[in-house]
Amino acid sequence: MVNDTTIYDVVGIGNAIVDVLAKVGDGFLAERGLAKGDMTLVEAKTAGEIYADIIPEREVSGGSVANAVAAIASLGGTPAFIGKVHDDELGQEFRRDIGAAGVDFFTESLMQGPSTARSIVLVTPDAQRSMFTYLGASTHLTVDDIDEKIISMAKVIYLEAYLFDDEKSAEALRKAANLAHKYERQVAFTLSDKNCIARHRQEFLDFIHTSVDILFANDDEIKFLFEEDDFYKTLDLIKPEVEIAALTRGDKGSVVVNNRVKIFVEAETVEDVVDTTGAGDAYSAGFLYGLTHGRTLGTCALIGNIAASEIISHYGARAEVSLRGFARNKLRTYGKALA
Repeated sequence: MVNDTTIYDVVGIGNAIVDVLAKVGDGFLAERGLAKGDMTLVEAKTAGEIYADIIPEREVSGGSVANAVAAIASLGGTPAFIGKVHDDELGQEFRRDIGAAGVDFFTESLMQGPSTARSIVLVTPDAQRSMFTYLGASTHLTVDDIDEKIISMAKVIYLEAYLFDDEKSAEALRKAANLAHKYERQVAFTLSDKNCIARHRQEFLDFIHTSVDILFANDDEIKFLFEEDDFYKTLDLIKPEVEIAALTRGDKGSVVVNNRVKIFVEAETVEDVVDTTGAGDAYSAGFLYGLTHGRTLGTCALIGNIAASEIISHYGARAEVSLRGFARNKLRTYGKALA
């Protein structure tokens, strides 16, 4: 049961996926006709075939928003997660793992139907990650899984665009957004990836306009959303749509748009970029941690950049050290303290 006195910084709602990570060469992708650098939805059979051909290095609870709330916990925040798993071995692993990360997870498991979702993350020598995702049980999230009490206890509700790939899950997101605004909470939304935008562009534009307060995207995603080649023009296009847009640009850092204000924050220096998996999720986590702890938007972006820099310095989408300690030490060099 949820403790009545608990106040969450962020409640994330997204696909509950077990990430299977492996290193491969570019030839592995080319020989199998696998797309590089994107998230590709696959059926269970294809996921099984890819899995049979790799040597997994790590299996961990994943999914974009799940990674973000785990990073918020590592920063010292109080997150919860809503997502659907099956009561199978992978589902039980997901529940144990996300709980161990410091995230409350109360959603009931499926007892019948498709197995727990998995995403095979293939990392090539250039640190690019290519994800092949079987959504399985995660698509069975419904409005019944959106707990009004949990929503009311959060400062920010963080929603994942991937859930729009199933209409019942999309209805669940809309319910969560409506409940959040009923309780005067902020709604954050991540665009997830270009393929997802291509499937739902107009739906996303409508949802952002009516329901989103804080938008996360990278430069390619925001350009693709608005069908605009000039990144700087998208800053003016998104300005009237949301209260805050936080846009990442890889080694160029990030840009925050808030009304007429545009804040450019340089990226953190990383000597050896090993794996970009989860960098955007970590940035969102750092930004939301800062926002829910009263930091300025520039400092929120700085914390996001710092969190992302830890993630890309090693293999996998989860921090290998306490992000709280890592961010605190980095912020000291800027004369700032972590809330």
